[in-house]
Amino acid sequence: MIRVVLVDDHPVVRSGIRAMLAGQPDVELVGEAATGEDGVELARRLAPDVVLMDLQLGAGIHGSEATRRIVALGGPRVLVLTTFDTDADILAAIDAGATGYLLKDAPSGDLHTAIRSAAAGSSTLAPSVAFRLLGRVRAPDATLTPRELEVLGHVAAGLGNRQISREMFLSETTVKTHLVHIYAKLGVDSRTAAVAAAIRKGLIRPS
Repeated sequence: MIRVVLVDDHPVVRSGIRAMLAGQPDVELVGEAATGEDGVELARRLAPDVVLMDLQLGAGIHGSEATRRIVALGGPRVLVLTTFDTDADILAAIDAGATGYLLKDAPSGDLHTAIRSAAAGSSTLAPSVAFRLLGRVRAPDATLTPRELEVLGHVAAGLGNRQISREMFLSETTVKTHLVHIYAKLGVDSRTAAVAAAIRKGLIRPS
């Protein structure tokens, strides 16, 4: 029996996923959490085989940070189940140790297969996610690094260079260097244009 914990801050979504899993003879939903912190605690206490993790969880830690903490427990596999497929979201989740990345509009059969694959230690990626990752592999010089995506996310949130340097524990010079590289890769010459181009390309989410 594959024991699953679900972490999602929307009760309606949790109800829908619960219904999708109900008829599976080899899958048991053993716990639900609405916050990243509670998800980590449930994973620690219940030791499930798979944790279904949303990324945007409202108050508290982000889903990627919750993923990192759960993976550090050394047992549960984390399968991201979210609505977001930007480069920033995908790379943060994979860097945190997620076994798979599925979108919420996936058919129920795909979810069941992904859960079984995750429990077995195999990866499952939504087609759009696999496409984006493949694009990064094929054209690495034209893609933003995880660090550059993080800087750009702070720019999109309205932070200045000094604030970004404090948030990321970097010097202002390093932040400026990252911005120069970002501008060159996106073919822009301003912060506003960089944010607009990144949103248009699906690299970051609108703030």
